[in-house]
Amino acid sequence: MSKKEKNKPVQKRKWWFRCLKKLIKGRYKQPEFIYLGEEIGNGGLILSNHEGTDAPLSLELYLNKPIRMWGAHEMNSGLVPMYKYQTRVYYHEKKHWNLHLARLFCLIASPLTNLFYRGLNLISTYHDTRLLKTVRESMNAIEQGENIVVFPEDSTNGYLEQLEGFHNGFAVLAEVCYRKGVDLPIYVTYFNKKAKIYMVDKPVKYSELIKRGETREELSARLLARCNELGKMSMEIAEQRKEAALAQSENKEKGRKMDAP
Repeated sequence: MSKKEKNKPVQKRKWWFRCLKKLIKGRYKQPEFIYLGEEIGNGGLILSNHEGTDAPLSLELYLNKPIRMWGAHEMNSGLVPMYKYQTRVYYHEKKHWNLHLARLFCLIASPLTNLFYRGLNLISTYHDTRLLKTVRESMNAIEQGENIVVFPEDSTNGYLEQLEGFHNGFAVLAEVCYRKGVDLPIYVTYFNKKAKIYMVDKPVKYSELIKRGETREELSARLLARCNELGKMSMEIAEQRKEAALAQSENKEKGRKMDAP
């Protein structure tokens, strides 16, 4: 093994969690990663739509890069807070389940999710001054070569194909890193669950993004628009492939008819 390979950052996951991931790969099929620029490296910031559990688990299982994800602190604070958050916020408000059904389901789902989130080693996020703790932990991870994954979409109305907004906590992280001398490469991505396509835009340095002098809100809005553009690209690619497969099938059928006596 070369010195470079020996020092290469690796995904830090406990043995039991690595075994668990092998068991759930049947549920989360491998997506095709389509890169519009260079592939994801180390020590960057990845922004993605959420798509429930599908986008996070697709990255965890198949990206093959060291990552740490941001997650709501309620999902990272023990079983009882997680149960309350999952029933009312995640399943009822975001996924529009009946509240009583969500409560019954989470009697089984929450203990399993709690175990899984422990394995993911999530970085807790907050909506108050405790965000500074999130930033510090994220910077430590970046210094070790890990990528920070943030799902910034405003999912008040659920997980939609056309995202409606971005929260700007990720911009705080990028700004603090920049002040500390770390110019983060930012990758905007979009996961198309139906087509199993993960679009990855070319990385852009934070120093490039702030040249326009935009506020955090304006910067977030611009990256949101780009994320939605990637979503449209993935849909166009999926439609083109569907049409190509249909044309190929029709040509084969014509060929069989012509060969028939």
